[in-house]
Amino acid sequence: MKNQMFNLTSVFIWPVLCALILYPFSAQAAPTGKLTIFHAGSLTVPFAKIEKAFEAKYPGVDVQREAGGSTKMARLISEVGKTADIMASADYTVIDNNLIPKFADWNVRFATNQLVLCYTDQSRYSNQINDKNWYEILQKKDVVWGHSDQNIDPCGYRSIMVLQLAEKFYNIDGLYQKLIDNRPQKNIRPKSVELVNLLKTGNMDYAWEYMSVAIQHELKFVTLNDHINLGNYKYDDFYKQAQVKVTGKKPNTWITKKGKSCTYGITLIKDAPNPEAAKAFLSFLLSSEHGLKTLKEMGQPPFIPCRVPTQEMAAKLPSEIKSLVEVKN
Repeated sequence: MKNQMFNLTSVFIWPVLCALILYPFSAQAAPTGKLTIFHAGSLTVPFAKIEKAFEAKYPGVDVQREAGGSTKMARLISEVGKTADIMASADYTVIDNNLIPKFADWNVRFATNQLVLCYTDQSRYSNQINDKNWYEILQKKDVVWGHSDQNIDPCGYRSIMVLQLAEKFYNIDGLYQKLIDNRPQKNIRPKSVELVNLLKTGNMDYAWEYMSVAIQHELKFVTLNDHINLGNYKYDDFYKQAQVKVTGKKPNTWITKKGKSCTYGITLIKDAPNPEAAKAFLSFLLSSEHGLKTLKEMGQPPFIPCRVPTQEMAAKLPSEIKSLVEVKN
């Protein structure tokens, strides 16, 4: 009888004990499933490398990225209703303006950049252009140059800001308009990275890009003075003199963008289909040993640690990344 009771007890008790013992391990199981990331086109190359390293660490996760102009990608979430887990923008204010508070709770600033004028050996006057005469070269009638669409890509409105700031910095009246007059509408493309192919095929002489994109695609480029390149936060007071009108959320509405140093932002979408994988990716990306290291190697200086502007926002961060982020505006 005692043996029977012991056997019955074993049947019921041991499974419970095993479950209790194994629970902490199962609760921390590695993430799996599809992870959807929308991101700026200028993050395509570094994110491809980061994706490969992340999937090697978490083989159960399938990262699926979609790149485009940051404003366009954010509006696919907020207006079109497309599903994503993570959104990374070349301009952190795109997340502030389009996703917070309805679609996201926080916005981590994780990297910087600057604008440069890219070209190749095939470009007209490539053997003459420099940081002193670039604006003279771009006014020549036989030179083809362009930038991305300011309404859907931050690099687009930043390119226009650079031209406005050049007029002020060099103190040349009418310089901005003269430059724009020599850039036909057909030279404006949806994404800044699309201009890379035009440069490499010889269909365009010069294009405005982020320095990181120029380095990643092995393009030649002219580095501009810090007063112009939007790459140094110490000159934000000078940058804000530049203003560009872009389309608003609703048809026939407009938003005025003011010049500010280039700062990238990233967030977790509230109704993310795979939040566990998303948090694991964010932790990997914002680590100085992994994602931020890759960005630095590819010409895109990261913030170490990354930043949020307020304690209130910091309190909303997932526990997985809190130690990687500081409060700093």
